[in-house]
Amino acid sequence: MKIELENRTAVVTGSTAGIGRAIAEGLARAGASVVINGRTQERVDAALHDMRALLPNAKLSGVAADIATPEGCAALIARVPDTDILVNNAGTARPKNFFDQTDEEWLDLFQLNVLSSVRLSRHYIPKMTARGWGRVVFISSESALNIPKEMIDYGMTKTAMLAVSRGLAELVAGSGVTVNAVLPGPTDSEILSNWMKSTAQEQGITPAQAEQDFLKTMRPTTLIQRFATTEEVANMVVYVASEQASATTGSALRVDGGVVRTIT
Repeated sequence: MKIELENRTAVVTGSTAGIGRAIAEGLARAGASVVINGRTQERVDAALHDMRALLPNAKLSGVAADIATPEGCAALIARVPDTDILVNNAGTARPKNFFDQTDEEWLDLFQLNVLSSVRLSRHYIPKMTARGWGRVVFISSESALNIPKEMIDYGMTKTAMLAVSRGLAELVAGSGVTVNAVLPGPTDSEILSNWMKSTAQEQGITPAQAEQDFLKTMRPTTLIQRFATTEEVANMVVYVASEQASATTGSALRVDGGVVRTIT
């Protein structure tokens, strides 16, 4: 299978590092014109510099905007009024005891992880349906199904993304626009990698040992028995964004290394 995305524009939120960065690279390799997004101009410029060195023929641009806010989403939309592919990737996790979390912390996480994708989907999808083609991908998590007790707020936001994704797929049925969610498991992304490095330093072990300890204690059901790479997650997203995936919509597609113990 050869995926060609020439003449397609893709917006990938939260794409200066980690899974988002890998998705942006994957879409660019397939020929799409990719818009990088991050909260600061410094992060966006650094990502563009590195990606242009890696992919000198790629069509890349960047928009610095904090899409956790309505103003940030409006700024992104003003710079990129239309797109063929929207990847709602921006998000974070903040491990904290449930009983110590404030209302403000819950609302802040919901703004970033959920409402950013709602606002952007609300703008871009009508234009996609008018053209009769479009791809929207929500980056959820296996934590949407296995709610982690140390990040209940995070699990809630990722479950919400599944609901929004499926509802939008129903809404645009028959239009030529597909809407799907991708559920990564533990992934060697910037956030988790830094966490493992910090843990390793604190405990006097190697990052590889910290990774295995994490899996044994926090995700013992993993079948691959390692973290996924960001590229492995990106591969699923690039496929879902392709013409070849035209019959895949309303789905929750797992790249979780088998962590979730279900066959559905």
